[in-house]
Amino acid sequence: MQGETVIYCNEIHVSLDRGPSIRDITAEIQDCVDRSRVNQGSLHATVTGSTGSLTTIEYEPGVVEDLKEAIARLAPPGLVYRHELAWHDGNGHSHVQAALLGPSLVLPVRKGMLYLGTWQQTVVINHDNRARERKVALTVMGTCLG
Repeated sequence: MQGETVIYCNEIHVSLDRGPSIRDITAEIQDCVDRSRVNQGSLHATVTGSTGSLTTIEYEPGVVEDLKEAIARLAPPGLVYRHELAWHDGNGHSHVQAALLGPSLVLPVRKGMLYLGTWQQTVVINHDNRARERKVALTVMGTCLG
């Protein structure tokens, strides 16, 4: 019914190369909004795992490469990380990078569409030192289209 409050949950799975690997998931997230039938509300997205993150960027090759380089400058591989001293898995930098960018986003939904800028896309990032399949949990909340 029109005006009904809806909470719709789903998840997507994204295969990513060793980090930093960045993939545009805007279409998959919009598909979740479409399935929810929410007209006005918000979408909450969270990547599971401590070496993944979510953000928005203009998804074009130059910006993607710039972001990868900036991430590497924030927490470069090859430094001594206490995580590696304990676990010897070589991904201490991956945990720090992911923590700095953050695991989740909240995006507005207006007229059944993600409310993003013209050149703004949602991306998932794998920071780990190996390829990973990332799960992104999605929750859409708001009033129904009817």
